[in-house]
Amino acid sequence: MDHTAHHATWGTAARATLHCLTGCAVGEILGMVIGTALAWGNAPTMALAIVLAFLFGYSFTLFSVRRSGLGLRAAVKVALAADTVSIAVMELVDNGIIALTPGAMDAHLSEWLFWATLAAALAVAFVLTTPVNKWMIGRGKGHAVVHAHH
Repeated sequence: MDHTAHHATWGTAARATLHCLTGCAVGEILGMVIGTALAWGNAPTMALAIVLAFLFGYSFTLFSVRRSGLGLRAAVKVALAADTVSIAVMELVDNGIIALTPGAMDAHLSEWLFWATLAAALAVAFVLTTPVNKWMIGRGKGHAVVHAHH
């Protein structure tokens, strides 16, 4: 992997984080809906949401780099390298906020507390993950590996 410095702007970092946020949000919401529909408890529902957040986050990158002509194995490696840290930070922050917000873990999909907490948690996760992505891109890691295939 190239360890030379890369130009990392805040705009580039924000776009990379928004890409990650999209996959995380889709996975989080889908996991919460499935867990709630199946009457699961908080822990298995949150675990499913986290797994789906990673799955959707990786999938968005995977499909993007596959369209550029990259083979499946190489595309999977790029997606893992590009998104793992970003998704992990985002999931840690947003699930931590949800877990620490009084009543949020027990809020139902039909309650404003569920949606307000999720929206606030994802917004904070975006703000805190953007500098991480900027730092990684500046070192040729994270979404910098994706840009080589566009």
